[in-house]
Amino acid sequence: MSEDVLDNPIWASLRSRHRALALGEGAVTRYPAQVAPFLGVAADAQIDDAALRALVPAGDTALGLGRAPALGAGWELRPVADLAQMICRAPVPVPAVAGEAPIVELGADRREDVLALTALVYPHYFRPRTMELGRYFGLYEDGRLAAMAGERMGMDGYTELSAICTHPDFLGRGHARRLLAFLANDNHARGRIPFLHVSHENPRAVELYLRNGFELRRDIAFWSLRQAG
Repeated sequence: MSEDVLDNPIWASLRSRHRALALGEGAVTRYPAQVAPFLGVAADAQIDDAALRALVPAGDTALGLGRAPALGAGWELRPVADLAQMICRAPVPVPAVAGEAPIVELGADRREDVLALTALVYPHYFRPRTMELGRYFGLYEDGRLAAMAGERMGMDGYTELSAICTHPDFLGRGHARRLLAFLANDNHARGRIPFLHVSHENPRAVELYLRNGFELRRDIAFWSLRQAG
């Protein structure tokens, strides 16, 4: 699959790997709000206003990546930021840390731990059903989920890494770096190229990714959409 699919990743994901989750037909589709707040729009599409209103009802806000659609009156479409879209084209070295806690898969039995950590450090984009989007892995210290990383959007040949976060009590121990390398290399082994999105206003995270095999692919527009009034 051409790397161009990353220019419109939400649409591409909802039309491929996450098609079973997609709401709506035609040129616009979205994830269920309990899964993720993301809306996908086909490139250069003519948007049916009634269909869009059904997907983004009054009082709701949807988020998009890439070129924003042209819309008529009755909508508030606001730029949020230009995010760094980063890609890891080859496996990366795995940091060796003596006595480090094992990496474990975070399944349904650990869902409450995941929701508690993301509510603390990653509150805007992680929803009650977000774990349906892909696999999540973490590290525990003293019986607490200290750090985690997972998979979100994806299409044939590509997987977005997301929710790479560490509890404030366990910062500076290399957990994020270890999880990032583990998940990136696991996707490479499966024939998928990892990519991710990060705010330029989070230079610590940008530097982490640059030091661990990721490179800037492009800046990509991040925008929000809601009904006016």
